[in-house]
Amino acid sequence: MAEQILIVEDDLAMSSGIRDVLEMNGYRVQLAENGVDGLKTLESFRPDLIISDIMMPEMDGFEFLEEVRRQPRWAAVPFIFLTAKGQRPDIRAGKQLGADDYLVKSVDLEDLLVVVRAKLDRALTIQQQSRREMDDLKRNLLNMLSHEFRTPLTYITGYVDLIQEGEWSAEDLQKFLGRIKGGSNRLNRLVEDFLLLVRFETDDARQAYLMDKGPFNNWTSLVARVLDRQRETAVVRQVTLLHEIEPNPPLVEVHEGYLENALTRLVDNGIKFSKHSGGHVWVIVSTEGERVRCKVKDDGTGIPVSEVDKIFDRFHQINRQRIEQQGAGIGLAIVKNVADLHHGEVTCTSAEGLGSEFSLWLPLM
Repeated sequence: MAEQILIVEDDLAMSSGIRDVLEMNGYRVQLAENGVDGLKTLESFRPDLIISDIMMPEMDGFEFLEEVRRQPRWAAVPFIFLTAKGQRPDIRAGKQLGADDYLVKSVDLEDLLVVVRAKLDRALTIQQQSRREMDDLKRNLLNMLSHEFRTPLTYITGYVDLIQEGEWSAEDLQKFLGRIKGGSNRLNRLVEDFLLLVRFETDDARQAYLMDKGPFNNWTSLVARVLDRQRETAVVRQVTLLHEIEPNPPLVEVHEGYLENALTRLVDNGIKFSKHSGGHVWVIVSTEGERVRCKVKDDGTGIPVSEVDKIFDRFHQINRQRIEQQGAGIGLAIVKNVADLHHGEVTCTSAEGLGSEFSLWLPLM
């Protein structure tokens, strides 16, 4: 099917000439005389690319572009300004509104064809990449739903069936209820993690960060809360939790809730991948150059070299068959999102069999 192009131009001779050249090269073209007419045309004509003048009656090109980018169904359509105005302020204004290119009306028609083809090809590449990413996301979600959600549900339904099928002692019932509680807690964590990841994938997390961020250096209190929350899990796995915090660290600007969430995940990760008994997890806060470094170190199983570059990817899991307790593979992806939100970074160094070291780096205020 021929690719479709919308030309919005009040000079009929100009738009007709461009249309003829494009149609001779296999494109299907629709004309509109100004921005208002262009918006009406978009209701029934879905272009693969838009070429628009700037100076037009009723609605100029800048207003038209702004309306186009405001609509999700049109937001990704490549947009080229074609105008007699070539001053740099006009170029900047168009770029700020989301224009993909800017050509003056004296442009050679062959050059115009080259630009049109390049923008269409680029848009197609982006669409194909988006489809691949969406397919990967669907596949990973299906895997998570089929495995991670099914396991705690099996616990819950299995023990409920046991309770219903016979008479049990108070001790047995307490044990069954404990297993049901464990399954429901795991299911609840999975749902919360998934919803938080969605917040980061949309604009919600950034908006929350902008509203609630503030100066912070009370690492002693934050680390204490995180370690207290993880202590029971650490005791079960016979892991010792340790910490070392630099006195009076400099201020950083953070969303404290997101920072605590990220640190909790790093400590939890250290416990999960610790030795089966006698392991250690350290939290160390220090200033290095123009950044504060919050380091979480363990002496556990470590990460294979081939896996280190992938561990912050969504749904990535390390040796799923051997390490069953690691979860859905989105915890470290959330940590990376928290680091990015704070204009920082998270890094990892690891040696298989010796342990791992995760560092959350935050710029000073």
